[in-house]
Amino acid sequence: MTNHVQHTPASPSLQLHRDTATLMAAIGIVGANSLLMGPIAPGIAAALGISIGEVLRAAAAYGLGTALGAVALAPLIDRIGPQPALRAALAVLFVALGASAAAPGLLALIAAQGLAGLAAGAALPATYALAVAIAPAGRESVILGRVLIGWTLSLVGGVAGAALLADIAGWRMVYLVLAALCLGVLLGLSRMPKADHAPVTDGPLLPFHAVRIAQVPRLLMINAMFMLAFYSVYGLMGAHLVDVLGQPLRATGWIALSYGAGFGLAAFGDPLIDRFGARRIMPLAMGLIALILTAISLLAGALIPLLSVTFLWGLANHFGLNVVVARLTNVAGRHRGAVLGLYSGVTYLSASAAALIGAALYAADGFALVARFGAGAVFLGLILSLTLLPSLKNAS
Repeated sequence: MTNHVQHTPASPSLQLHRDTATLMAAIGIVGANSLLMGPIAPGIAAALGISIGEVLRAAAAYGLGTALGAVALAPLIDRIGPQPALRAALAVLFVALGASAAAPGLLALIAAQGLAGLAAGAALPATYALAVAIAPAGRESVILGRVLIGWTLSLVGGVAGAALLADIAGWRMVYLVLAALCLGVLLGLSRMPKADHAPVTDGPLLPFHAVRIAQVPRLLMINAMFMLAFYSVYGLMGAHLVDVLGQPLRATGWIALSYGAGFGLAAFGDPLIDRFGARRIMPLAMGLIALILTAISLLAGALIPLLSVTFLWGLANHFGLNVVVARLTNVAGRHRGAVLGLYSGVTYLSASAAALIGAALYAADGFALVARFGAGAVFLGLILSLTLLPSLKNAS
């Protein structure tokens, strides 16, 4: 399925930049909503008269909704096309964010965030599919890499920005601002040239049928290992800085800045993926990430070295994420939406598993053990990526 957007002859380059920025913002909004609950939870708890633990049930509802939406709704992308699917998903997300801002109590907030999760589950694969569709031939990884910078925006702005805004104007304003930004992305999508789409009308819309596509199961396993490593290590690095290194709570923001800077700057290297091919880059990226996580386990006792290697981790993870998504879009063919939906579902399920595994390992023997677990998980991903090489002779 090749769904490239036909850009207007007047300014194709400018239009492509605008469209890429729109999709980057879409990722940023979805990512920000998944990350901001932690920083604003105390404010929500105080305002609604509930505990922080109860507030975090809304975050769990969002994660569960995202996984469910990704698996169940993403196959519709192949039927109606990524543009209409993304518009519909963001329209629902806009309503859900507004409902979150107006939530009078815990149950209303949980329901609103569950709805937001369903919308996000469809929005993420639709965004990835549309990023590949708007890319000029031979530049798919470059455009996808730029769109992925939206995760950096959500990581830095979503965490630090939400905490600051909630402190100044209250937690409800955070959701109102996100809703306004969502409306802006919808406006940007309305100005995007229509992408050609050949609807998939043959075969059932059962999402797990996509697993039958060659290479998809192994690529999803690689993604699971990659995400287990990221969410376990990143999720507990802040606690390690405060509990063991004696740093103030604001030091957790240094992690986001260091990791985000590396992740964002790595986009300048994305042309290498299109030049040498994701199949060649993937084992190199996984091997590098495994080495970096091993280094993190060894440098866990010193702040500056730890932050420095976290920058390198962000850089390497950008390539890891890009090649996995690019590879999946390549092998998916006409079932890109269904395959990317499974990818997003695996991502969020891995994040949930990582939280449980990481917490147990951290309690058992500290952060260094968590980092070693992450290195081992990515090493398994490296082995799986090597098994793909013989079957990808003719792939880019």
